[in-house]
Amino acid sequence: MLFACLLILALIALFPMRIMMGALDLQRAGLSAREVQGSVWSARLIEARFGGAGLGDLDARLNLWPLFAGRARLDLRRGGEGADALSGAITVTRHMIGMDDATMRLPVGATFAPLPVTSLDLSDVSVRFRGSTCDKAEGLVRAEVSGDTAGLTLPGGLSGAVRCDGGRLLLPLASQSGMERLSLRIDKNGAYTADLIVRTSDPAGQRALQAGGFRLDGDGFKLSVAGTL
Repeated sequence: MLFACLLILALIALFPMRIMMGALDLQRAGLSAREVQGSVWSARLIEARFGGAGLGDLDARLNLWPLFAGRARLDLRRGGEGADALSGAITVTRHMIGMDDATMRLPVGATFAPLPVTSLDLSDVSVRFRGSTCDKAEGLVRAEVSGDTAGLTLPGGLSGAVRCDGGRLLLPLASQSGMERLSLRIDKNGAYTADLIVRTSDPAGQRALQAGGFRLDGDGFKLSVAGTL
């Protein structure tokens, strides 16, 4: 009996992470990789991606203890300093999927074009979807902005705390002055809508915003885009 138990443990320890990720269908959580090397307890994800954002090569391991509670938790990590470091986890159950304690930079490229958002910096972000509904969300996000919109130079960053709103994940981000606000709403399947509102009292700036596709909305000018992460 002892040797049988040891054999089972050895087989589990050698179980390929590639097969485990497929069985857990982690692509529905947005996680994919060009190649998966190693076992469930010590794996390497080559050219990993979260949605359309490239994450580089990551270390991954299946966390043992959540399995006893009926949850599969895949811990992810990349060494480094500042924006190069990455940590977090993907958790899956029969009816729930989520991201836990994520601290990372997501380079989004042209995902939100024509909005000039280049990356999303996550700090201790946890998100849980139960079924197709956002059930829990917490943590801080900062959107890095570069370039200009409609000829106007926007501040370098918009930040805020994530939360659930109407069954979707909401990132309500604002500049330090509050003159620029970005509301990003995301579904479980990665579909998003983004509304950028800019307030300015400068007539020339207002004309430039309208010429750039913004429309008057309350006390500001709004540009809306939609797509998939």
